[in-house]
Amino acid sequence: MERIIEEIREDLSRRLAVAADRLADRTLAEDPAYAALLGRAELRERIHHNLGQAVDGLVRSSRGLPVELADARATGTLRAEQGLPLASLLGTYRRGGRLLWLTLTEAVAAHDRAALPALLPGATVLWDVLDQMTDAVTESYRGTAAARTDRDRERRAALLDALLDGAAAVEGPAASEAAAQLGLPERGRFAVVVLASPGAHRVAEGPRAADGPRVLWRVRADGESGLVHLGHHPLESVRDLLAPLGLRAGVSPVVEAPSELPGAHRLAALALRTAPLSGGPRTALLDERLPAALVAAQAELAGRLRQVVLGPVLALPPEDRRVLLTTLGTWLACQGSTTYAAQRLYCHRNTVSNRLRRLEQLTGRALADPAHVVELALAHAAVTQRAAGEGGTARAKPSDRARRPGGPAA
Repeated sequence: MERIIEEIREDLSRRLAVAADRLADRTLAEDPAYAALLGRAELRERIHHNLGQAVDGLVRSSRGLPVELADARATGTLRAEQGLPLASLLGTYRRGGRLLWLTLTEAVAAHDRAALPALLPGATVLWDVLDQMTDAVTESYRGTAAARTDRDRERRAALLDALLDGAAAVEGPAASEAAAQLGLPERGRFAVVVLASPGAHRVAEGPRAADGPRVLWRVRADGESGLVHLGHHPLESVRDLLAPLGLRAGVSPVVEAPSELPGAHRLAALALRTAPLSGGPRTALLDERLPAALVAAQAELAGRLRQVVLGPVLALPPEDRRVLLTTLGTWLACQGSTTYAAQRLYCHRNTVSNRLRRLEQLTGRALADPAHVVELALAHAAVTQRAAGEGGTARAKPSDRARRPGGPAA
């Protein structure tokens, strides 16, 4: 094999140059990825070089020497950094291998047709060389692509952190630049989502569906947040988007510029603290839960509300406490309708009325008085938020337990 190649070396070199021209033209005509990335001269030169490397590998293998694969690895690294699809790269290598064998047989036939049978054993060696080169290209490409993906992911996470947390580096005009790097417009309709469960399964981040907003998710040890580009979609569409997750979530109001996202992030976290523990939609839009958000924003006052308004109820045995708090919450959700509350609680209307009268007696608040209803609603929100923070049902701590408003703690 080595002797035959040395005899036809000069003619083979001319033929490989012609083959490189043909393969370059075909590749640019058939593969838009290559056409968008490389000019003809550069591609032709690279193909010619790789064909020559394959011939040298054939000679080295015939001598029992290892194939030089450094150039193949360099090609894989370069094309991965340039963003050329791996399928395009491997397709050109496969076409080059077939073209090389055809060129080699033509050169041998032109030199000495009788030598063709002696060439056949070299076919196995040549395809082994080509396999080694292709494997080297693929391994190098994938390693580089993985590293590039990691870098892109880290960079994207840093940009999201900066936008959501309001780092000094992206305040003002820089916030717009960070948004642009994430594919977001300088002005638009944005919102922020905060999920209750760190490490939860997120909404898929593939191509945005035509019927929903785009969400860029950021997962950290302290929780999971999403930057929502609403476009023309209403803010309520975020609730539909999150519904399949089955998680408690808080959603900020709409903001119009990336520089406003840190404030939106804080408001989304506040909205999350008002999200229901169970029953109905578990996504809380801040603007729909402003009274509860006021309670959540003032931890000290929330504690006073629990103690002063509902302290006697919280001091009851656990089952009695649960029944009265559930009844109050349901009655409030039903807009003060005892009938609807009874239907939702699967009990008689009179049962609900009796529970509410007992609640009035314990708290000293009358449900017919709007001011007292406001106090009870806010105090109930404080109890619910505390239960959510504890991850379970409302259990009175010593500071919450009182016999009567203004009385000593038990």
